[in-house]
Amino acid sequence: MEQLLHVSAFNHFFLAMSIVITMVLVSRAVVAGTKYSSLLLIVVFGLAMGSLLVHSGMAGPGLAEFPAILLVGQTTVIALIASFFVGGQEINRLLSKKQHSDDHFVPSQEEAIVGTSSTQLVYIIRAFFLLIGIEATYVLLSGRALNFPLGDSYLLLAYISLVVAIIFIDNKAKFASKQVYIRKGLAEIVAIVLVLKASLFLSSMVESVIALPQIFFAMILSSGLGALMPKWKLGPTMNALLFAGIPVVLAASFLVGGSHMIEAFSLPGLQSVMLFGFSGQIFWMFGGLALLIFLGQANHVRNLAPGMAGGLSHSGLTGACNAGDFGATAASRAPIMINVPFIGHIFVFTILAASAERGSIMLQWTLPLIAAGIAFVALALKTLRGANGEAATEVKGLMQFSLGWQIIAVFGSFTALNVAGMSLDHVSMSASSAMSHFGLFAAIQNGMFGDSAASLITFTFAMTFLVHPLVFGLFGRATENQGRMAEKVVFALAAIGLTGVLYSLFTI
Repeated sequence: MEQLLHVSAFNHFFLAMSIVITMVLVSRAVVAGTKYSSLLLIVVFGLAMGSLLVHSGMAGPGLAEFPAILLVGQTTVIALIASFFVGGQEINRLLSKKQHSDDHFVPSQEEAIVGTSSTQLVYIIRAFFLLIGIEATYVLLSGRALNFPLGDSYLLLAYISLVVAIIFIDNKAKFASKQVYIRKGLAEIVAIVLVLKASLFLSSMVESVIALPQIFFAMILSSGLGALMPKWKLGPTMNALLFAGIPVVLAASFLVGGSHMIEAFSLPGLQSVMLFGFSGQIFWMFGGLALLIFLGQANHVRNLAPGMAGGLSHSGLTGACNAGDFGATAASRAPIMINVPFIGHIFVFTILAASAERGSIMLQWTLPLIAAGIAFVALALKTLRGANGEAATEVKGLMQFSLGWQIIAVFGSFTALNVAGMSLDHVSMSASSAMSHFGLFAAIQNGMFGDSAASLITFTFAMTFLVHPLVFGLFGRATENQGRMAEKVVFALAAIGLTGVLYSLFTI
């Protein structure tokens, strides 16, 4: 009987692999030859497929019948650790003004599938195995496997996944030494598992004082390691997670979110969550772009994409930048901007954790922070106006903007919604969805604001992603238009978003 359970687990495993990987590959094939990001199609495919699985009777809301998909959707922290590590490296290099060559590995440009090179195909497949293998290993070492679906099979899942992830490399790529490259991948897997273990330990230690989520400590540890190891040349683990980790996690998360689509709209209060989520998605994105374009005079994708990815901890733009969808400069700047709000996250997670325990927002802390955020944004816009295309000054201005806009968006959303009368668990879902904020998403998913928010966040987060075709469409057109965003369209959308946000607040 136990053997049949293991066979069932691997059936789930291979089914999840087929669904998630093909979803990513098909999305890349559809946008091949354009400047648009595949993430906008992953959104649509994921929501549609999740809803169809429930509508056809193959699964219920939450996809409990597909535990391997649930497992992949819960690996958000693993995907982010890679971005935090590289961001720490880039910040160190920026401050030390030292650049490091990375010629030990040269990816292949030969197309294997439409829109995907052979190396990128390996990254996507390896990312899936890494996410499952690392998560299963981490859960086993934490002694929590029995509390998870497929827990009895975690040892086999971890072994198969990690072995495949370690040895699966692209033979068409060029290596200084394949053996060294493979060993680097193994070392990176061990490091990620240790970061997960250490961050869980630290989170548990302070839980009696303040319920800080695991991702807070994972962010500190991985960013710190990156800053201490600027010369580390990325191995196959980090390369795969940086390129494909977020798209794979989002594909699984959107499948789960789509499965909640039919039932969710009947839940009381969720309409207000969704209204602010949609309106805020437009306002925070295009309001920030309007400031960068009109007041910062920084209208180029190399500034706009990483600036908004960092300014909102925006999961979609983070994934698109890391995948190189907006060019090499945006890709190199994005990890820096994602890490810069690290200082702000100290306030974000501590104040929100204390607020969660209290049941309401602590205005005595949030209002001064919003004022500080406004000051940082004003300084950033002044810095960017004087950049005159100089890379170092642009990066400095974007760092200031990322910190300031993050503080304004997070605490502005939480404060306004809570004062308007929305319960804190609904506020957490609404604010996270309005920003596509990956850190808050992971914290809510892990139960920071209760079980109800944890179960519904995949839906609310996924639904507001429906705005992303508009976001990625404009970024794609800007990339085709020598990097310049359509100014009138940005201004109009910012005004529409502001109107929607105000309306949503007055109708709670």
